[in-house]
Amino acid sequence: MKIKDLFLDGVIRKNPVLVQLLGMCSALAITTSLFNGLGMGLAVTIILICSNVVISLLRNFIPKKIRIAAFIVVIAAFVTIVDLLIQAFIPDLSESLGVFIPLIVVNCIILGRAEALASKNKVGVAALDGLFQGIGYTIAAVAMCIVRELLGSGTFGGGILNGGAGIRIFPEQFGATYMIMPFGGFIVMAFLIALTQWLVARNEKKTGKKADPVPDEYEEVLK
Repeated sequence: MKIKDLFLDGVIRKNPVLVQLLGMCSALAITTSLFNGLGMGLAVTIILICSNVVISLLRNFIPKKIRIAAFIVVIAAFVTIVDLLIQAFIPDLSESLGVFIPLIVVNCIILGRAEALASKNKVGVAALDGLFQGIGYTIAAVAMCIVRELLGSGTFGGGILNGGAGIRIFPEQFGATYMIMPFGGFIVMAFLIALTQWLVARNEKKTGKKADPVPDEYEEVLK
């Protein structure tokens, strides 16, 4: 498997949020500021890489009948480590993301990659897959954050730039408040999914190769 294929799968062809439609709960709930999107994306990426590496190393020792339970134990260990580190060093992010950091334990992106790829491939491939899938999730989350924050609050870079207030683009009273509410999250995600599907279809037409967004190996995980 080529690194280029892994990269394109993670970012576009099999983007976990916009193509596979996994991990949508956190993507919809926390994407109201750039600070949240980058923080959640970094957390998911670190956990993906670490859990993929460990599961790949243990793939020949984990009995098939208990593999899902074993994967969850490994994932939970890294989620706990990341959660405690965020609480210790970035308390504002921990408070902002709340329960969605611990909920990464049951995030279908992490478990799906463990089952579909990490448990069947060598460490190098598993690590790169975790990195690129994490980048794909981060891109989707950050894109949603930028659109929702800009249209809803009139700012860019909330929580990071300008002392955390973000850069004011237009007066707050002209913002569409509903964009930072759940309804706005669904609307923005729908447009991003449509854009991604157009890019995937364009790539299929160009290469003549049809992408399989949800591999057969996910079926048991998604039941």
